[in-house]
Amino acid sequence: MEEEKKYPNIMLTGDRPTGRLHIGHYVGSLKRRVELQNQGGFDEMYIMIADTQALTDNAGNIAKVRDNVIEVALDYLACGIDPSKVTIFVQSRIPELFEFTCYFMDLVTLSRLERNPTVKAELGMRGFGESIPVGFLTYPISQASDILAFGTTIVPAGEDQMPMVEQAQEIAHKFNSLYGEVFPEPKIMLPETAVARRLCGTDGKAKMSKSLGNAIYLSDDAKTVEKAVMSMFTDPTHLNVSDPGHTEGNPVFIYLEAFATDEHFAKYLPEYPNLEALEEHYRRGGLGDVTVKRFLVKVLNDVLEPIRQRRHEFEKDIASVYRILEEGTAKAREAAAKIAFRARRAMGINYFEDKKHIEKQQKAFNRAHEQETKLAEYLAKQKK
Repeated sequence: MEEEKKYPNIMLTGDRPTGRLHIGHYVGSLKRRVELQNQGGFDEMYIMIADTQALTDNAGNIAKVRDNVIEVALDYLACGIDPSKVTIFVQSRIPELFEFTCYFMDLVTLSRLERNPTVKAELGMRGFGESIPVGFLTYPISQASDILAFGTTIVPAGEDQMPMVEQAQEIAHKFNSLYGEVFPEPKIMLPETAVARRLCGTDGKAKMSKSLGNAIYLSDDAKTVEKAVMSMFTDPTHLNVSDPGHTEGNPVFIYLEAFATDEHFAKYLPEYPNLEALEEHYRRGGLGDVTVKRFLVKVLNDVLEPIRQRRHEFEKDIASVYRILEEGTAKAREAAAKIAFRARRAMGINYFEDKKHIEKQQKAFNRAHEQETKLAEYLAKQKK
């Protein structure tokens, strides 16, 4: 409660622009962001398009990042993110973030970075070998800068980001201990349900990912969604309709848990009142995968169609989307500049703005000169 009184309630989250956003992003974060913006419980809300972070492993493919900034922005707007309530900004256009990264690098050891579980997992997945870019290894510090530069108190994110938020907490604590209170120690807000925290891919083998090619995108048309669902991995032991099936770990049922509502059952599969009844039938046998998949196709397209329509409208005026980003980035920079001013003042490196310090130094030099003059006069008298 003490921290809530001391600091405004500020939310920050974001995504790397390395491709269009998929339904894993939607169920894991985007849907929740829209709910939070509409609840109005935050003093300020920021969503960052993390292009600088995307460059840590795409430095040789700038076009990939450059082209996907607009794709991510379109997905945000299509999902219902409202620029009048949420500040959407581009990371690379906020120079204060790089300034904070520089300061924070002096507060973190190399061994601490190497112990970060998220970094270790990402390094293994990227396969850098001995050629690890310094920027990639230090991106937890950069991410801490992104969080702390806006006075963030809450970071909605998945479980895999917990080590990153903890790193930001450590840096905030270390900075405040050394220089004085400037930053709140941010807390993570995890997705409300386990299925939302990590939606598996259509292959059932890994987290939904652009690079693994097992994703259904928010902008996919109805036919593409149908094709992806009908080819989904299910239960390998469920060979015949009459066979008992397993719902646990079955991607089709995982997706239904994430997206299907009782209203969807009433609309598209009225013979079952809810998901529990469908699962029970599948487990005892007598329910085919095709029936369940066709239902999932209808559910997903029911959820995605309004998003597709809104995206199509925004795509008609790309210049206006860039204006939203430009205005949001200007607003974000203004906020970061205020925090940076406070941080520099706490560190004592606000040389030009600290008039009292300048006056104090001037007085000290004046006293020294006066003493020198008096000493010279005294020595001159002694010679006489």
